[in-house]
Amino acid sequence: MCGILAVFGCVDNSQAKRSRIIELSRRLRHRGPDWSGLHCYDDCYLAHQRLAIIDPASGDQPLYNEDKTVVVTVNGEIYNHKELREKLTSHQFRTGSDCEVIAHLYEEYGEDFVHMLDGMFSFVLLDTRNKTFIAARDAIGITPLYMGWGLDGSVWFASEMKALSDDCERFVSFLPGHIYSSKEGLFLGLAALECLHYLHKAEIFLANEKHDNFLSPALGWCHSRHPYYGCSIYARGRRFNVHASGENASFVLSHSIMVPATVFCFVLFECYQEVLEGGTTHHGIRKKYLRPHMIHYIYGRPLRRQAVTKRLMTDVPFGVLLSGGLDSSLVAAVASRKMAELAAACQWGTQLHTFCVGLKGSPDLRAAREVADYLHTRHHEFHFTVQEGIDALEEVIYHIETYDVTTIRASTPMFLMSRKIKSLGVKMVLSGEGSDEIFGGYLYFHKAPNKEELHKETCRKIKALHLYDCLRANKSTSAWGLEARVPFLDKEFINVAMSIDPEWKMIRPNIGRIEKWILRNAFDDEKNPYLPKHILYRQKEQFSDGVGYSWIDGLKDHANNQVTDAMLVNASFVYPENTPTTKEAYYYRTIFEKFFPKNAARATVPGGPSVACSTATAVEWDAAWSKNLDPSGRAAIGVHDAAYEDAAKTPSAMNGA
Repeated sequence: MCGILAVFGCVDNSQAKRSRIIELSRRLRHRGPDWSGLHCYDDCYLAHQRLAIIDPASGDQPLYNEDKTVVVTVNGEIYNHKELREKLTSHQFRTGSDCEVIAHLYEEYGEDFVHMLDGMFSFVLLDTRNKTFIAARDAIGITPLYMGWGLDGSVWFASEMKALSDDCERFVSFLPGHIYSSKEGLFLGLAALECLHYLHKAEIFLANEKHDNFLSPALGWCHSRHPYYGCSIYARGRRFNVHASGENASFVLSHSIMVPATVFCFVLFECYQEVLEGGTTHHGIRKKYLRPHMIHYIYGRPLRRQAVTKRLMTDVPFGVLLSGGLDSSLVAAVASRKMAELAAACQWGTQLHTFCVGLKGSPDLRAAREVADYLHTRHHEFHFTVQEGIDALEEVIYHIETYDVTTIRASTPMFLMSRKIKSLGVKMVLSGEGSDEIFGGYLYFHKAPNKEELHKETCRKIKALHLYDCLRANKSTSAWGLEARVPFLDKEFINVAMSIDPEWKMIRPNIGRIEKWILRNAFDDEKNPYLPKHILYRQKEQFSDGVGYSWIDGLKDHANNQVTDAMLVNASFVYPENTPTTKEAYYYRTIFEKFFPKNAARATVPGGPSVACSTATAVEWDAAWSKNLDPSGRAAIGVHDAAYEDAAKTPSAMNGA
């Protein structure tokens, strides 16, 4: 990952301002320790801290078009850059960087090109010919981006808020799947430009008074060029229908929240008609039951051939984060089969490197070692102690920029592991984030009352990934100049997975269907198995639990010693917004406020009750769980094999949670 900082419209454009921009950009150097760049044009500044993954020798940023009238600073990877270059035959490229294609696409297509990008990205582009600029973020928000406003009327963008928090009066997390255009001074939802569709609230960008022009994508999973369904895009008070062939979906408008009147059902691709049996759809396609071995064809193949393979694009050493859970094990299994085909194998070898972290004797360490042995990877196992994790908390919170409890619990071991990985010379890793949100893999999904509620919850979880798992995976690794790529969040893979009837994601223990059954079944290949059967069907273990159960217990004990009962009782007066309800949450909040004391900073962090990583809405699924509000998977009493036995019975246990 790289670090970007861009400022437009500064009243002061003196040498002192340039020095200040350089100073603020240095706050992002951990993200890109390989090189620094800065482009100044009148009162506009684009700065970059580079982590060199593709074309390390010549791909320094900012990047330009041929005559340097278009300037762009980018954080991320564009996986289809070679295909895009083939469409730009009249353009001359200066570097082999995958990101340079953005400048030329803008020159060729204007602002209407972002939907063409396949990758994870945040970028800011300046057109010096008319002194306009755009900023954009990928549809899921895999890479971070913040936007701020200065008292002098300047507009700021940065990969992390530490680079703009001191100089901006107000700043927000830039919405995933959106473009900001200075020409109109408004935000455009990428849903209108063919991208992944999910709900965002226009109210987040209160600084923009032109709410009428804010295009807000619809909830329910839609894709404007999908052959079988369309979507409705709403600008405040007005409706825009965007649909391809087939029946147009029906939506209900409720203020800024749009919910599909009907939930997506089944995979209705004509080319897969022969693999489905029973029942008939309105398109005449048979659909009632998916043959189990054909689910492998539908769901396994996009992950094997595209989602993982395209993310092995690299010119530097790489590996896979392997916890021994289903998701990371599948990524490792697919990557290990592709190693011999990679161009990078000529330089770095054909044996995949895998990495795991945990307390000695933890569940993840045991499972990861078994998977690594099965796949014949070169495995690196790292240990940490509870005290080492506690000692790192302040640094972790500074880097990940949140006070969310479950994010901090999981980020700390990932932060420690990333430092070890970077010391080995590795600069890029694959990771398994996103699968639980897409397939309903968290243990609380056992309590989903019906398929409609399950589908809505998965949509809520996916649209919030940029505030939780994507934030953790990106910032805890980038703290040490390590890039994490997430195959499960490939946009094509998501569109396929989210188009299936959510009934197939419902957990049905009575018929042997556990969480993420579809994904497990897709890779349950008897002839050429990807993983040992018991690993393939291992119960979901959240990362913060899997590194060792005493990790969370140790954090709670430490917080109990730091936060008094009186402090917790008066928490609502000290922290009226997102008031911490446990001593652990209170402790993290005090650390966060030390680094980021502004109201704007604390407003970037989500709140609300959670059980086993649920949203606040899903807490209502079970009355007993609502009395046991802890984001750990062990809070799923009656589901997790090592659940908190007495947590629901003893309120005192929650005071230390």
